[in-house]
Formats: sequence, structure tokens, C-alpha cells
Amino acid sequence: MAPTAAEAPTVPATWRAALAEALGTFALVFAGCGAVVVEAETGALGHVGVALTFGLVVMAAIYAVGEVSGAHINPAVTVAFWAAGRFPGARVAPYALAQVGGALVAAGLLTVLFPEAGTLGQTVPTGTALQSLGLEAVLTFLLMLVILGVAVGAKEVGLLAGVAIGGTVAFEALMGGPVSGASMNPARSLGPALVGAVAGSGGLGALWVYLVGPTLGAVLAVPAYRAVYGDRAPHPLTRPVA
Repeated sequence: MAPTAAEAPTVPATWRAALAEALGTFALVFAGCGAVVVEAETGALGHVGVALTFGLVVMAAIYAVGEVSGAHINPAVTVAFWAAGRFPGARVAPYALAQVGGALVAAGLLTVLFPEAGTLGQTVPTGTALQSLGLEAVLTFLLMLVILGVAVGAKEVGLLAGVAIGGTVAFEALMGGPVSGASMNPARSLGPALVGAVAGSGGLGALWVYLVGPTLGAVLAVPAYRAVYGDRAPHPLTRPVA
């Protein structure tokens, strides 16, 4: 029996969902990149501490705003959800703009709080650009596979989603962080890079790696997920798109 009007799930207004995405991405960049800055200044966290900070703040963001916006907090994830048919195209641009906006505000606040910081947690390749491009694509591919497996429609909600996705971010940051920075998120890289360029503490030469790699990896995860799950895989618009 179809749900009544009172029982049917309500779709949050686009501005409300975008605000949730901006806040979630703000938290990710402020805490994650802030951990990089604090580690550089104090040496108190170590690589493991930085990686865990990124994983934990992603988990917290899922619990905080997942019911409203889905807690994508990542333009590559939003695009992949759209490619999977789980997310309406009309909301892709508002989500992406909100995510980048939240990242820019967080990076700007870090500049105010840590004016002597050499960088703002910018992601830059330690080897070749192609090496980091490939690593970012593969890391985001694996992350998106997990997200597609635990999300409900285009929403990352629930205890399982928070633990699974946050844990994946943490272990991938542990592995890939020393090489590419393990961004897996164009907004996470774009915010600190732009603010750093304005403040004179960084450049934009390698930014394309972190725009192309994560987006490519996330989109490629969609057909891979469908190939694995077959008929159980979500077909366009067969799950909630809110």
C-alpha cells in the first residue's frame, strides 16, 4: 500500500540541504586541514592522528547533517550519486557550490587562527602529478564503492554509514596521505588551495589533480557497483532522490 501524504518522506528545501552541505564541508576542512596545521606547528598528532581526524570528522558530519542533505560533503560524491540515478541533476550545482563555499570559509578561518602556518593543509603531490592523479582516482573509487553500498538513495545516514565511510576515509588517508594528501574530495583541496594562493602560502599548479582524480574515481565506482550487485544495484530513480 502506498504511503499516505502524512507518511511520505519530505524532501528538505534545496537551500536547507545546501546549507547542511556547507556546514558539513566546513567541519571537514576546518578539523581535517586544521589537524594538518596543528601537526606542522606542534608535532603532537603525527600522521596517524591527522588521518583519524579526517575519518572522525566525516563520521560526525554524517550524523550531524545526513538526514537533511545526505552528508555528501564532497562534489565528487554528489556527481557520482547523480550518475547513479540516485540524485536529481537540479541539485548538483547548489550542492557543489555549497561544499566549495564551506571549504573556503573553513580555510579562511584557519588563516586567521594560524597566521604563521606555512600551508593550510593543501594537498600537493610528493611524487609526480600522474602518480597522485592515479592514487586519488583509486582511493576515491574505493570510497565511493563503500558509500554506494551503505547509503540509502543519495543519503549517508545511520550508524553503519558513519562508521563505514569514516573508517574508509581514515585508512585511505593513512595509506595515501604521504603521497598525494589523500584528498578524495575536490572541495577539500580547492578551499585551502585558493585561500592559500591569495595569502601567498601556496600555488594552484597541481590543483587539477585533485579536481580530476576524485571525480573520475567516484564516477567509475558507479558501473563497478552495478556490475558487482547486478539486479540488486540501484537503477535510476528507483530509490529516494532527496
